[in-house]
Amino acid sequence: MKLVTGLLAVVLLLAGIGASHAVVRIGEDRGGRIGTYVDKYQDLRTSGDTVIIDGLCASACTIVLGAVPHDKICVTSHANLGFHAAWDFGANGRAVTNREATQMLYSMYPSPVKHWISARGGLTPHMIFLRGKALMSMYKPCYMDAQASSSATPPAPAHQHDAIGRGTRALAR
Repeated sequence: MKLVTGLLAVVLLLAGIGASHAVVRIGEDRGGRIGTYVDKYQDLRTSGDTVIIDGLCASACTIVLGAVPHDKICVTSHANLGFHAAWDFGANGRAVTNREATQMLYSMYPSPVKHWISARGGLTPHMIFLRGKALMSMYKPCYMDAQASSSATPPAPAHQHDAIGRGTRALAR
């Protein structure tokens, strides 16, 4: 009987380990090359990890909204998403809007985000920010954010990875 109970305990423990996923926190990520973020977020999508947006996620960082399933993303009250047109360096070294890359970037976003961007004139060279109530109406709040308001120090998730970006400037700045 003790052997059966012990085996059952081991099976349940191993099942729990397999079912747990890491948490990836995004904050103060100013973006970078679109391709780099597409690759990064495809890996994140495959992992099944939960994404917490807790601070600035601008430019190519926002690709996370289309790459990771909606139910795997939550936002804190500090979340701030910045959108603008993709660009390349022109012959004279100045930023030139890349229409194809901008269209590709726009196509990656979920419908509510596309509608929000369109209502503000689309993706242009000027950054627009999605935050506060508008953002909270599109994405679920992070549990830890709710807990932070009810206790002084919220517990950190068991398996937490920081994904604070310091990307280089390129296609989507």
